[in-house]
Amino acid sequence: MDPGVEGENGLWSGEELDLDAYLARIGYEVERDGELAPDLRTLTALHRAHVRAVPFENLDVALGRPVPLDLKSLQAKLVERRRGGYCYEQNSLFAAVLERIGFTVTARGARNRSRGAALPPVTHALLVVTIEGEQWLADVGFGWQGPLEPVPLRDGVRVEQSGWTFGMVVEDEGIRVLRSLRPQGWTDLYAFSPQTLYPGDFTVMNHYSSSHPQSRFLGQVVAQWPGADERRALVRDTLTTVRTDGVVEERVVPVDELIATLESRFGIELDDEERTGLERMHPAGH
Repeated sequence: MDPGVEGENGLWSGEELDLDAYLARIGYEVERDGELAPDLRTLTALHRAHVRAVPFENLDVALGRPVPLDLKSLQAKLVERRRGGYCYEQNSLFAAVLERIGFTVTARGARNRSRGAALPPVTHALLVVTIEGEQWLADVGFGWQGPLEPVPLRDGVRVEQSGWTFGMVVEDEGIRVLRSLRPQGWTDLYAFSPQTLYPGDFTVMNHYSSSHPQSRFLGQVVAQWPGADERRALVRDTLTTVRTDGVVEERVVPVDELIATLESRFGIELDDEERTGLERMHPAGH
């Protein structure tokens, strides 16, 4: 069998994971929330808890720092330090968690369609989990537009998650498209092929997203959180909030509120060096 297809082979370094620390980070209590097993109930519960607790953010990229994807570094940053991360970090960590529990998990690469009709490169990383012969999209790293729970990889499926509706369609060449239902209708989020990706592919994609001049993650602060009641995004100095009824609110965050906003609205814990560097990046801080 192709390496990386079976969850127990260690491709995502699940054996190195401090599972108890991860569960504490996302607020999952076995006694209250159920024993961990490679089933849909566990996957759904972990997915919801992860996106609620671990924010999407690019702050290391914005500060010009490297973004390592080895499990030890991911645990130190996302679990122990209570920072967040973007898709390669989030889904690499989640893949290690799922692998440790015994899930069959593989990765895919997607083109982001949420920003219009342009044809961007494949830069988004997501996971596919197989449970009792059925495949589920699991993605804890798409930011504020992403799903709260796994989505079945079936053509025409429509799922409602705490007032947010997602769908899946299949296009030519087996391309699957994750969609979101908005007040104005369906909007494509991203499209991905059936091709399996591996950690080395994440490394290549991560290099582009963290260093290429055309990467949207360079030179600006991005923090996002896909809540059940509302979704939040901070890009540069603009904080946007979207509720399930479609109401959108925007406000400019002044430089003296930037750090408090990142910490209180997104749950990102920062040290003094990070606070100073991010304030310098604020449009009013230049």
